[in-house]
Amino acid sequence: MPGKRTRGITPGRVNVYERLKQSMSKRKAARIANAGKTAAGRSRMAKRAARTRARRGR
Repeated sequence: MPGKRTRGITPGRVNVYERLKQSMSKRKAARIANAGKTAAGRSRMAKRAARTRARRGR
């Protein structure tokens, strides 16, 4: 019988989900982890985050 398996998270993104969960809610972490299913999707998310940080002056 398999051990602790995270359901509802894209395979291969579980580690990301676990790290994000430390600094935010499970729901937010799951949305971010699942949004980056492909490399292109993750790249798009990173660019968006960079724009957000730049606007906030960080």
